[in-house]
Amino acid sequence: MNHRYVGKAVKLILLVALLLFFLLLAWAFQSRSMPALKIWHTTTLQSEFHSADATVGYGLADYLEQEDRLFAELEAKIVLQIEPILQLRYERYKRGGVQNPAWPSRNWNRTYEMVPDEIKGGALLLHGLSDSPYSLRRLAEILYQRGFYVLALRLPGHGTIPAALTEVRWEDWRAASRIGAEHVRKRIGSAPPFFVAGFSNGGALAVTYALDAMVDEQLPEPEQLLLFSPEIGISPFASIANSQKLLSFLPYFAKFKWLSIQPEYDPFKYNSFPKNAAQEAWELTDFLDKRVTAAHSAGLLKTFPGVLTFLSWQDSTVYTSATIHRLYSYLDNDDSELVVFDVNRFDSLVPFIPAANASPLLKLKDDANLPYRLTVITNVSGESEEMAEKTKAPHTALIESRPLDLMWPQDVYSLSHVAIPFPPDDPVYGAGRVVGSDYQGLPLGALSPRGETRFLTAPVGQLMRLRHNPFFSYIEARVEEEIRESFYPVK
Repeated sequence: MNHRYVGKAVKLILLVALLLFFLLLAWAFQSRSMPALKIWHTTTLQSEFHSADATVGYGLADYLEQEDRLFAELEAKIVLQIEPILQLRYERYKRGGVQNPAWPSRNWNRTYEMVPDEIKGGALLLHGLSDSPYSLRRLAEILYQRGFYVLALRLPGHGTIPAALTEVRWEDWRAASRIGAEHVRKRIGSAPPFFVAGFSNGGALAVTYALDAMVDEQLPEPEQLLLFSPEIGISPFASIANSQKLLSFLPYFAKFKWLSIQPEYDPFKYNSFPKNAAQEAWELTDFLDKRVTAAHSAGLLKTFPGVLTFLSWQDSTVYTSATIHRLYSYLDNDDSELVVFDVNRFDSLVPFIPAANASPLLKLKDDANLPYRLTVITNVSGESEEMAEKTKAPHTALIESRPLDLMWPQDVYSLSHVAIPFPPDDPVYGAGRVVGSDYQGLPLGALSPRGETRFLTAPVGQLMRLRHNPFFSYIEARVEEEIRESFYPVK
């Protein structure tokens, strides 16, 4: 009897394995219909930083020297290898082209520093997945103008070619962020306040670093975290993304490594996206989830730094609910605040908004035990497109409302994941061309192509996605307030 049941179990396991393999094979064949791979999808850059490079004594100077070699290799293997006659006007890798990121001022894909005459604080800035240090450029300027030494770190696999993300590991990002944090604290000294800011994947790294610093005496602890659309949780399907490796080593299935293959016209963000990047992002969020839970159980979060987070209630890249339930609900101090930009609740838009998409205030207003301050930026009422700040202090059900000098643009129904850290006057992702900017390429944030759907090689959804935050002035004011009130008075 036992042998018979064992035999049936083995057959069932083999049947399931065979079914999964055929599903994987069908997925691989589907990938062959994607656009052709370019040189920036297939080339390997040998000079990229990996966690194994961070030996004893390795610091930011070593990191920057390695970055110099990396960008020299990028020039030699990619830019100089493409025949000029075959290059397109809006191609990112066109030498001297309008979309080329090597601006006269600087290449914002690279690590950069901003050093004030008098250093009053320091900040490490960590960008998002497939992004570059450019994504936190405005935040860097705000901090610098307030006397902060700023280090905006280019994380491994970014700022060069999409193929770099096929080989990167999340441990590389973690190791690089530690190097950056140690440098900032050494640069500013022991007394001034130290911030760590992160956008999207960089937000997950910022929280991970803060947790690491709580238990590692060698790592400087930040006094404040600033998070923008943090990647605390993503789709669980990302956890199986690297199953592609069972077949993608075959040249016939080379495209199977990629979730999307698109034209590379964005100077500071990859458009093509490999499955390995999704897998590594999920590994990072899974690791972070376990660390936060363990730290809460051990009572360590009582001394966790204050966290100020800005996110969009509507986000198709990360799970907003994860930020609420897998980070903020565990915080044990009253120094943190979650700022949510709600969707446009104007009455005329109600028929176009899913009924299940209730306001974050409706979902959380009855909870009088939130261990953090909740602020929702939303319509004053359903009859108005004017905005208000509606706030609940920690451990209370009372909602206070304050009108803002802001209003919804007529053509905007919500913010987006990628819009949060960019002001409307950003020269690349803003609302239109900026006079005096050395960027002469496409105004990516203002594009509104019209025509038949499913025709362009770039998804219409990507072109139409909101790329800047019309309410960024609120973020700027809140960051300045955090600096002023939490750390030192600004004279």
